[in-house]
Amino acid sequence: MSEFLTLLGNTLWRTIWDVMPIIFTLFFFQYVILKQPIAHISQVIKGLCFVILGLALFLVGLKEAIFPLGDTMAKQLTNPAFLYADGIIGNYLWSDYVWVYLFGFSIGFATTFAEPALIAVALKAQHISAGSIQAFGLRVAVALGVATGVAIGCFRIVTGGPLWVFIMVAYIIVIIQTFFASKTIIPLAYDSGGVTTSTVTVPLLAALGLGLASTIPGRSPMIDGFGLIAFASVFPIISVLFYAQISTWLEYRQKGQAHKE
Repeated sequence: MSEFLTLLGNTLWRTIWDVMPIIFTLFFFQYVILKQPIAHISQVIKGLCFVILGLALFLVGLKEAIFPLGDTMAKQLTNPAFLYADGIIGNYLWSDYVWVYLFGFSIGFATTFAEPALIAVALKAQHISAGSIQAFGLRVAVALGVATGVAIGCFRIVTGGPLWVFIMVAYIIVIIQTFFASKTIIPLAYDSGGVTTSTVTVPLLAALGLGLASTIPGRSPMIDGFGLIAFASVFPIISVLFYAQISTWLEYRQKGQAHKE
């Protein structure tokens, strides 16, 4: 218990120093540049305290639970004793790591769907669009994109394929989709790729990539362990653009059927 309290105290102190530049900037521009008082200052201060405490607890949870768990799961899933249940260990094939791909897909979807930054963006998008963009549908689309990207990223680590080829092909698809997508959805789709690489997703994906690269024969944690976050950034753009295009097609189809009737 004493070790936990010490860790929490140190993390809380570092979090205060990390958040201080943000607080200073906000108060400086409000009082010095704009020369306006902050409304409900007591609530603002209370909220800042909750933010600092929440960040500290979250960082402790990442260090003590999520990051070690992601690393442990990656190592267990790539353990030869698990891959070769019959006891015959030979040259590994990419198909031997099906459970790794499924785990990457599942963890990518779950972490992204719970990502606070994505929830905030989805709610704002629903509010601004007057409900034409549903927050739940956008979150599912982004989460499916990240899940697919993480699964493909795990496949790249297993096979040792060059990262630049996978990323280049993905961005070529994005460029092609952009030409045919509605102008109203393109900025949101591109932002959706950015909000996925936030507090929940990044630690788990980094742990998963490093765990895979350190346990698969012939892989380097430095060269092959990183790159999953890049997949988690580009594939949500593809999935959101695809989601918007499918929604537009279904809307036109329904209007066409109603017109015929």
